[in-house]
Amino acid sequence: MVDEILVMEHVTKTFGHGHTALTAIDDASLTVSRGQFVSIVGPSGSGKSSLLTISAGLQRPTSGEVSINGIELGNLRNGQLTAMRFTQIGFVLQRSNLIPYLTVYQQLALVDKVAKRATRRQKIREVLESLDIRNLADKHPRDLSGGERQRAAIARALYGDPSLILADEPTASLDTDHAYDVVRMLAEQTRTYNKATVMVTHDVRMTEASDVVYRMEDGRLSMQ
Repeated sequence: MVDEILVMEHVTKTFGHGHTALTAIDDASLTVSRGQFVSIVGPSGSGKSSLLTISAGLQRPTSGEVSINGIELGNLRNGQLTAMRFTQIGFVLQRSNLIPYLTVYQQLALVDKVAKRATRRQKIREVLESLDIRNLADKHPRDLSGGERQRAAIARALYGDPSLILADEPTASLDTDHAYDVVRMLAEQTRTYNKATVMVTHDVRMTEASDVVYRMEDGRLSMQ
């Protein structure tokens, strides 16, 4: 079993060419291990989200290497990248992105359907129970609070049993109390299920539960 889940080595991302070129990420290196909750904090436009999309193979770096579970993403074709994202990465976004006409239970069951396997009812119950939302299983997103929707989104991300969880501003649409609650849950689940998690946020208050905190500014990544 690989302990280092996400490894980024000297990653640079440049948009455009010549005098109009914009460097979004400037020689960034990062390692996230199993069971580790890492936060990247920085202002809007600092390159945080670009770093996350490159971590997921949604963009390719201009230079440098990105590996997940020892597999270098630059060596994979688009179809292989898509398969890796489905099996190895769980996403928690600023808005929960739950499917509005599916119940919380059905959101997780859909993961099994896409994977062409039988619904794992007991596993669904266990994941919902671990996030203290089993009582919400039959509710639709419109019937949930913002914090409950984000817990459901975390449940969906965990249910596929990914090695890596990428959270992009997961608390931005929540009030402070619910925001702290969501981050605490995300950190707990990371350690309980031995995942590697990277959360990007503009709010330094949300980094208290982190094992390691980085700062991103003008595309440069440094340990805080």
